Amino acid sequence: MYTLIVLLPLIGFLVAALFGNAIGPKASEYVTSGLLILAAVLSWIGFISFGFGNGETLRITVLHWMQAGDLDVSWSLRIDRLTLVMLVVVNTVSALVHVYSIGYMHHDDSRPRFFAYLSLFTFAMLTLVTANNLVQMFFGWEGVGLASYLLIGFWYKKPSANAAAMKAFVVNRVGDFGFLLGIFGLFVVFGSVNLDTIFAGAGQLLATMGGEHAEAAGEGAAHAAPLLQFAGYSLSAGGAMTAICLLLFMGAMGKSAQIGLHTWLPDAMEGPTPVSALIHAATMVTAGVFMLARMSPVFELSHSALTFVTFIGATTAFFAATIGLVQNDIKRVIAYSTCSQLGYMFVALGVGAYGAAVFHLFTHAFFKALLFLGAGSVIHAVDGEQDMRNMGGLRKHIPKTYAMMLVGTLALTGFPFTAGYYSKDAIIESAFAGENAFAMYGYIMTVIAALLTSFYSWRLVFLTFHGKPRASHEVMHHVHESPPIMLVPLYVLGVGALLAGLVFYPFFLGGSYDAFWNGALFAGPENHILHESHEVPGLVVWSPTIMMALGFFLAYVFYIRSPERPKQMAARNPGLYQFLLNKWYFDELYDFLFVRSAKWLGRFLWKKGDVAVIDRLGPDGISARVLDVTNRVVQLQTGYLYHYAFVMLIGVAALVTFMMFWGMI
Repeated sequence: MYTLIVLLPLIGFLVAALFGNAIGPKASEYVTSGLLILAAVLSWIGFISFGFGNGETLRITVLHWMQAGDLDVSWSLRIDRLTLVMLVVVNTVSALVHVYSIGYMHHDDSRPRFFAYLSLFTFAMLTLVTANNLVQMFFGWEGVGLASYLLIGFWYKKPSANAAAMKAFVVNRVGDFGFLLGIFGLFVVFGSVNLDTIFAGAGQLLATMGGEHAEAAGEGAAHAAPLLQFAGYSLSAGGAMTAICLLLFMGAMGKSAQIGLHTWLPDAMEGPTPVSALIHAATMVTAGVFMLARMSPVFELSHSALTFVTFIGATTAFFAATIGLVQNDIKRVIAYSTCSQLGYMFVALGVGAYGAAVFHLFTHAFFKALLFLGAGSVIHAVDGEQDMRNMGGLRKHIPKTYAMMLVGTLALTGFPFTAGYYSKDAIIESAFAGENAFAMYGYIMTVIAALLTSFYSWRLVFLTFHGKPRASHEVMHHVHESPPIMLVPLYVLGVGALLAGLVFYPFFLGGSYDAFWNGALFAGPENHILHESHEVPGLVVWSPTIMMALGFFLAYVFYIRSPERPKQMAARNPGLYQFLLNKWYFDELYDFLFVRSAKWLGRFLWKKGDVAVIDRLGPDGISARVLDVTNRVVQLQTGYLYHYAFVMLIGVAALVTFMMFWGMI
């Protein structure tokens, strides 16, 4: 069954890609969507039927892949609770996106290609989450990178779409370079890329290094033989594991759009809206979170690496939320929200609350996919308009979409008893209970981000659905509700956004935690975060709810009671407004440091190196001189007899003169 779950999207991709033009767009849509629905149903069956407490990790070998020296890699599926959670998330959201796309893309002439790319994306993600070794995981890792490039640049006739696809591909390659080095490091240290071998070795290394604060133990054993040689340094056990974990996290920063490697994510909005829902809700951006959760036994060997993860996650949660405050494109607001929520997940991972991180990944998939597909329904209703400043007053025209957007907003902001309320609050409480140097920083940043999230989320709702219509009369005249093929996926996701937290909290984080996870996440004696997070002060427990209510109140005042106030504040603080509107100038900084310098270097090598040196002095220069000589020699061949006689006479005279001088010598 599990092999079938992974292969069904691949079959859909092959059918749509190879035979799409022959069978037509409708058949391509129905085949790929039907196979994804079947995969989603089988994933839920596996998730529910997997035993609680006695469900052993399954290892299903599909084929023997490669063997080179000590490197022995089989294509093998690792089925445990973490894998099953990801299978449910990926296949459920992907199936709903497939169905939604039947309605959203019905005017596009390249639907077979689009649905083929969607299925390829899903297959790559399933390969990643079911991998039982790091090489297979990296194959899926690169596969989602390739598929994202194809989907973001799907409308390849738009220069902006091509630029966004290239940006996503290049930025992710930066992170993937670190991930690849981390895999090499693990192979050097543990002699294998197989996860079971690595986790067993990590357990032994943790015991020899003294458990908690492994680096300190590593420093104490500095006289021992170094465990790893890296960048010219000899690293002991603690230093080696810190370097490896930071390299692995570098890969996660690229895939999950953490600050510094985040710039590709908002530009990915150039792709069709269903692509945004798939990339930002359940697949590509969650790959980094999943990888850190999967490798939690390794990350427990480096307290410093986990501290750095906490810092980056907290900074990203705050940073992305501040940018979301002033964005005007409805999809970009939700994209920066995704970036911010991923920061929350990394805060949880950094403090050791792995269950809370995966729980937020699980609930976030439902309400974020709901928000993206709801935004697509809005865009569909207003004839492709994405600027919220040109919307307003839509709630009476598209009430079903409005209701679903409200549900998604409530869940995102953490309204009591919605999905986000349980998972986001669990992260904030875990950060407060955390013990690393940046745990309190993580708590403060996530609480502030909760306020900002509530503000920009309700700002989106008020600007889009409330107030007077700001679109033209012609656009408002044609505003219409989406067809059922687009609304049904919204309803399903709405149920998940409301109930996923309430239903699954006892298993992910409650009393059934140990039986539910059954060793799929690290749960060593040093990890007290789950217990301690349940005993934080009441003010900490209520702080995200208070911030949620305050954010709603401020958004109501700014965009319902006094709509002119935002413009007045922007006019009074032009520097801050432009700083946020221009996304902290990261793109401009990278353009100056990397893009312009690379272009300058390329132009210099072209003009000075290639043209001035190689062309002038190299093969082109030599060939030009040969042509000059031959052209002059050719001029001697006139065809006149007296010219040849004259040359012969000169030759005879020269020969006689030479012989005379030779005789004198």
